[in-house]
Amino acid sequence: MNKIIAFAGSNSKESINKQLAIYAANLVEDANVDVLDLNDFELPLYGIDLETAHGIPENAKAFLEKIKSSDGIVLSLAEHNGAYATAFKNIFDWMSRMDGKLWNNKPMLLMATSPGARGGATVLEIAKGRFPFMGGNIIADFSLPSFNDNFVDGKIINEELNKDITEKVALFSKSL
Repeated sequence: MNKIIAFAGSNSKESINKQLAIYAANLVEDANVDVLDLNDFELPLYGIDLETAHGIPENAKAFLEKIKSSDGIVLSLAEHNGAYATAFKNIFDWMSRMDGKLWNNKPMLLMATSPGARGGATVLEIAKGRFPFMGGNIIADFSLPSFNDNFVDGKIINEELNKDITEKVALFSKSL
């Protein structure tokens, strides 16, 4: 059975991106899903002076180990002001100090959602451009627009969008 990790690039306790990541991960057949929460990996704000004085925090090491020990990654990014959420960018920065190819070429289903009509498209494009340089093996990507209209009771209710994510999950599953 494949081991996949699913998480949101957000520290919101009610993260819509975490809901989407869980939904997509649970569509993967024959997989053991480990849902991660950035709140369980609290870190100080990255800075070279802090790293020099204290080294890499254990939570950054633990999160990177979760990536390395997985067979695949389901990640849905929150978009804050057109970029990564601070909590995600911070853990991303800490991990990159240990391993510049931190995604370890693990198959990745990369997603984003937002309450707005663009569905986090800007942050998704940023990640699609950056992650391959960091060992990212993006098998498929998906943007869910207008989260509150299209995701109800734990699932995507728009048939066309649900068909799209199902196809993307199938591509991801084949790569595991």
